Amino acid sequence: MAGPVVSDAALAALRARIDAVDRELLRLLNQRSGLALEVGELKRHEGSPVFRPEREAQVIDGLKAVNTGPLRNDCIAPIWREIMSASRALEAPTRVAYLGPAGTFSEQAALAFFGASITRVPCVSIDEVFRSAAGGGADFGVVPVENSTEGVVARSLDLFLATPLAIIGETSLAVRHNLLRTQPTLEGIVAVCAHPQALAQCHNWLLNHLPLVERRPVSSNAEGARLASLDGSLAAVASERAGSEWGLHTVAPAIQDDPHNRTRFAIVTQPERHPQPKASGHDCTSLVVSVANRPGAVHDMLVPLKAHGVSMTRFESRPARSGQWEYFFYIDIAGHPDEPAVSLALAELRSVCAFYKLLGTYPLDVH
Repeated sequence: MAGPVVSDAALAALRARIDAVDRELLRLLNQRSGLALEVGELKRHEGSPVFRPEREAQVIDGLKAVNTGPLRNDCIAPIWREIMSASRALEAPTRVAYLGPAGTFSEQAALAFFGASITRVPCVSIDEVFRSAAGGGADFGVVPVENSTEGVVARSLDLFLATPLAIIGETSLAVRHNLLRTQPTLEGIVAVCAHPQALAQCHNWLLNHLPLVERRPVSSNAEGARLASLDGSLAAVASERAGSEWGLHTVAPAIQDDPHNRTRFAIVTQPERHPQPKASGHDCTSLVVSVANRPGAVHDMLVPLKAHGVSMTRFESRPARSGQWEYFFYIDIAGHPDEPAVSLALAELRSVCAFYKLLGTYPLDVH
């Protein structure tokens, strides 16, 4: 009988110590929030933006550098993003547009980047996300730009050309697709509803398990979940969060063809309201260019990068729709324009381009 009594007493003592630490954490968080409000007041006098992604990246990097555990480094970023999100909300509400409705991966990306203390602005399409951020309906937009399985999200790339928005950040998510419906079985499914990208990412599973069932493209996976919640003959391909949001059973988990499937999202905003982030030490610069349709033009475009030792991390082409077989090239390079080598490379690159647009420079998503 003595053993359990001693064990219970030891457990109670540890819980009391944890409660004391929690109270101390709360006191320190309130102290930090007070300091953040003072910073916010100084920013208002200077006309500086509330949100500085490079500063937040530096805070997280600094904490990782001094962390001695047992808290893992990969846990630090999510914790401190929520702390910083709550502090920003004390200064001013941050309105973030994303492809909705509730439960989309775009919403998850917005929460992962900004934290939960935001004003959510769900949109019915990627076009509306761009319009909302460009027109002032939201301070920022979160848009998918690339998937590890299906490649670029063409609509997002095209809209970078058509709007004045700039990229000031990025985040990526592990994308786990689930088959959801009101019934817990595969029987009786007439159609599977999801965003076209999600349907493509689950092509093999759907072919093997539901070969005769219609694949119905909709505006988002969460919209597919909403439709499936209203009609028992429909199933959706969506996240667990969407399933919980719409009260659906997970009939089959993780049906994506690539188990390492990830989607990269860009954070966009009006450049006059939120200036280009300063160098953080691990940055990406995105641009879109075109060159004259002549032999060697693409080679000449890339020479300045090699000459100055600047690494190109992404290169995509999109038709210019001019009818002349011309293309726009979307390029990501490692580094920041404030760095001398990058500045020289970009200046020389610009001189050989028929069209040149800097889409943004921002801290890499390294956490």
